Amino acid sequence: MDILVCPVCKGELELTVEEENEKEIVTGTLLCAKCDVRYPITDAIPNLLPPE
Repeated sequence: MDILVCPVCKGELELTVEEENEKEIVTGTLLCAKCDVRYPITDAIPNLLPPE
């Protein structure tokens, strides 16, 4: 988490965990409070593609 930043504005991302197992976060959200963009985490993979 220390190296992940928002791909749009380079702001810090806030993690919200919905489901996790012993090793990783399975589903959740990364939120950039600076530009108010949410990035989903699905099947333990964060989708950091900028919105269109």
